[in-house]
Amino acid sequence: MATAAPKTLKQARETYNTSGELVWWVFMRISGLMLVFLVFAHIYANNIAFNAGEIDYAYVANRLAQPSVKIFDTFLLGFALLHGVNGLRYSIEDYVRKPGRRFWAKAALFTITGIVFVLGTMTLWAFSYDEMGAAVRALN
Repeated sequence: MATAAPKTLKQARETYNTSGELVWWVFMRISGLMLVFLVFAHIYANNIAFNAGEIDYAYVANRLAQPSVKIFDTFLLGFALLHGVNGLRYSIEDYVRKPGRRFWAKAALFTITGIVFVLGTMTLWAFSYDEMGAAVRALN
C-alpha cells in the first residue's frame, strides 16, 4: 500500500529520510507560490498595463534594456525551470523502474535544463537590445 504524499512540513520531515528531499519538498511549495506572483506580475506588465496588440521590437528592447526587468525575468526563468524539472524528476523516480535508465533520464533532464537556463540567462543579459534595435531599424 502506497503512502500518501506529505501535505505539511511535519509530515514531510517524517516521510523523507534525507534532508535533500525535504529541501526539495519545501522548495516546491515556495517556488509554486513565488511563480504565482511572478507570472501574474509578468502578465500584468505585458498585457494589462500595456496593450498587447501594440507590442513591437522597440517595446521589447526598451523593457529588456532595464536591469530590473532582466532580474525579474531571470527569477521567473529560474523558478519555472527548477519547479518544472523537480516535478519531472519526481515522475522519473516514480515511473522509470530500472536504475540505469533512471540515471540516464535524470542526467539528460539536468543537462538539458542547465543548457536552457544558461542560454536563457545569456539571452537576457548578454545582448544590448538598444544596439540590436538600432540595427533592426537601420535595415528598414
